[in-house]
Amino acid sequence: MTEQLDILAFGAHPDDVELSCGGTIAKEIYSGKKVGIVDLTRGELGTRGSADLRDKEAKQAALILGVSIRENLGFRDGFFKNDESHQLEIIKILRKYRPKVVLCNAKTDRHIDHGRAASLVYDACFLSGLHKIETVVDDRLQNLWRPSQVYHYMQWNNDPCDFVVDISEFIDKKMAAILAYASQLYDEKSKEPETPISSQQFLNSIQNRAGDLGRIIGVDYAEGFTTERQLAVAQISDLI
Repeated sequence: MTEQLDILAFGAHPDDVELSCGGTIAKEIYSGKKVGIVDLTRGELGTRGSADLRDKEAKQAALILGVSIRENLGFRDGFFKNDESHQLEIIKILRKYRPKVVLCNAKTDRHIDHGRAASLVYDACFLSGLHKIETVVDDRLQNLWRPSQVYHYMQWNNDPCDFVVDISEFIDKKMAAILAYASQLYDEKSKEPETPISSQQFLNSIQNRAGDLGRIIGVDYAEGFTTERQLAVAQISDLI
């Protein structure tokens, strides 16, 4: 049986996870948690680079973060849907790795794939726990599985978050994983068309946002998340 993961992070495109919750992932891995990443598409519609290059960059970023697994489901960039066939593919992954916590795209965002991916993964997390939905992988009937928690990471939009995670000691690893996607980011020598994420300003904004979220809670750097569930703590002193 495949080793169970503590956390599974989904991204519509390679680099979504690193840009949005790379510090949180690095922190959880450092604490001994088993974490995986699943990319829904290869980012083949991206203006810069290519799908093959993004594959290599994603592999390098995964090595930097130290994740246990990284898979790509090969959904069509820009055109995948929140429908039965796509939900079943997500369900197979959830039942394969049995994560306790799922992280996924922002519910609303500039890129149309992000909100759609958020709904797709969230819906699949519920459906994955239903007995009457059967999935078969390698000629074996999978056991049902429903994650305990599903959280959405922040992306382009600066929407309010429900909670933040202190990543002060892991900001350098987060930025190193992001910089693995050299084809997508600022490069003064590049001759490819400019995109919303290819400027130095965008790269600076990633660290600036983490710094601002950290400032609000009294630490150096943090990452923000939203959730549909009621948050709880064992005691009020658990809050920073």
